[in-house]
Amino acid sequence: MEKVRQVTLCLLVKNNHVLLGMKKTGFGNGRYNGFGGKKKDEETIPQAAVRELKEECGILAEEQHIYKVGELDFQFPKKPEWNQVMHVYFVKQWTGEPKETEEMRPEWFAHEDVPYDKMWEADAHWLPFVLAGHYVKGSYVYSEEQKLLEKDLQCSPLDE
Repeated sequence: MEKVRQVTLCLLVKNNHVLLGMKKTGFGNGRYNGFGGKKKDEETIPQAAVRELKEECGILAEEQHIYKVGELDFQFPKKPEWNQVMHVYFVKQWTGEPKETEEMRPEWFAHEDVPYDKMWEADAHWLPFVLAGHYVKGSYVYSEEQKLLEKDLQCSPLDE
């Protein structure tokens, strides 16, 4: 059996706001998302999170300043090459200002104004819990047309 792709997602949080990026190219194009991507073979998952954050919006963070807040399994039965386990991190301390890159256009949103209608459908299921201070573990199944077919989520209080 093929190893499932490990990916990261970083959410910068400050003053009841979260930084999201409008994806401009590739997988997820046209949707808001956090900042992240695929782990390289030689990297740890936190190293990948820090690298992807810098590549996608120019923010410098250190591993000790990212906090794991979730692990989500995404399945695409008709597109198994898209299957992935996503490791979700909060970033509460960083250097630099978010900047637009070829891949992403960053934008701050108040927690109550997160544009769930312009995000992956599953995000509306798990992200509110993370923003409210919970650790999430979930699984989601999408159709070939990227419509959510199944969802399962467990939440527990976040220890910071």
